[in-house]
Amino acid sequence: MARILILGAGIAGHTAARHLNKLLPKQHEIIVVSPNAKWNWIPSNIWVGVGQMKEEQVTFDLAEIYRKTRIDFRQARAISINPEGNAENGSPFVTVEYTHPEKTGVKENIAYDYLVNATGPKLNFAATEGLGPEHGHTVSVCTASHAKEANEKLHALMQKMREGKNCTIVIGTGHGMCTCQGAAFEYIYNVDHVLREAGVRDKARIIWISNEFELGDFGMGGVHIKRGGYITNGKTFAESLMVERGMEWITRAHVKKVEAGKIHYETLDGTYHELEFDFSMLIPPFAGVGLKAYDRLGVDITSQLFAPNGFMKVDADYTQRPYSEWSAKDWPRTYQTPAYRNIFAVGIAFATPHLISKPMQSANGTPINPTAPRTGMPSAAMAMAVAKSISDMVNGADKPTHTASMAEMGAACVASTGANFFKGTAATMTVFPVVPNFEKYPDYGRDLDLTFGEIGLAGHWMKHLLHHAFIYQAKMKPGWSLIPD
Repeated sequence: MARILILGAGIAGHTAARHLNKLLPKQHEIIVVSPNAKWNWIPSNIWVGVGQMKEEQVTFDLAEIYRKTRIDFRQARAISINPEGNAENGSPFVTVEYTHPEKTGVKENIAYDYLVNATGPKLNFAATEGLGPEHGHTVSVCTASHAKEANEKLHALMQKMREGKNCTIVIGTGHGMCTCQGAAFEYIYNVDHVLREAGVRDKARIIWISNEFELGDFGMGGVHIKRGGYITNGKTFAESLMVERGMEWITRAHVKKVEAGKIHYETLDGTYHELEFDFSMLIPPFAGVGLKAYDRLGVDITSQLFAPNGFMKVDADYTQRPYSEWSAKDWPRTYQTPAYRNIFAVGIAFATPHLISKPMQSANGTPINPTAPRTGMPSAAMAMAVAKSISDMVNGADKPTHTASMAEMGAACVASTGANFFKGTAATMTVFPVVPNFEKYPDYGRDLDLTFGEIGLAGHWMKHLLHHAFIYQAKMKPGWSLIPD
């Protein structure tokens, strides 16, 4: 009998758990550890953040779902990994601390045969002074509860606008090394949409602020797309959307500090600026959750398993080399750690070998460039590949049998405005592969037959379909495995 321990129950962790539950015979154990009681379909937090959906429409209780399976759910946070066990016990284990109200603070060592690190990111609001909803002056849509608060503050502002107040709304990234520009990009269009629906758009100055070198970079080094039979770039595509809606934009920016009603930022040319606002949603940078690692004798080996940013090292090529020498081959394929064949890291939890976008520094030496995105479709693809590999290894395979390189997979992004089925529109973009491969596609790094962008109601319907399909799938309802991840 094998015991598979999964840390995290987001898109990656829950996908791995679902597939292992389906693939492995019943004599094998599957344990999922997550500090959160609820699963959250994060892409729809955008709609919660503008009042188009409620929090309960994008979340559900994990324990209730797992109770219908043989998955053992523990509401706890992982603290440390002992991949060699300790002096008393040679079996590898993870130390967790319970967050469940009835066991808060209780610690436990959970042994494992295979470990999947799907802990996701720490929302590192503290990297920018004054950033975030808890201790800062901005809102967030990174969690359902954050999005709910964002909606409340947005609608309070809209009431002031109805009373005649002119307001400035700033949306984008809150640090020079942020990722997830796509989430902020979608949110800004939804804010624009609800303001128009409320008849107060003329009272709002809407500004996009981002660490991208140009609009449409999205942490993927920009993109060329086919649209209407022509090849255009992501910059033109994104700029046209903003111009059509009367939005302003600031790129190449690192938010240094946020005060009540004022953003302080630095740009690549080394100059410093201030921007006043009435409402601001800024995505925070991500970091690892802070897991430690110890060898059999209790010696700290965290730096061997994790990169300095706290994400776990896997089968990537982490050799430091100039940007011109980066390659699609540097990216991991199996997500197995180099030192321990029974440990894997998927989703945001794995350490990328380098950026996808070109690294930039301001004249003052401040890094200002997006970090690589690996949420949504890539996270699910990695998790499914790892689940299949572990299933095969449990059954005798000596190494991972399935791969999911970001340099060999595509991704789709649907940025929809409004949640009404008949009113709204969407910008739909697909890229293949996510990490450009200039050896295979020398002109643009991607297959332009599979990389395209469109705007219209069809994409809006697709976003609705995906919302309902993926929540149905995540709830493991009949036929869930027939829905592609």
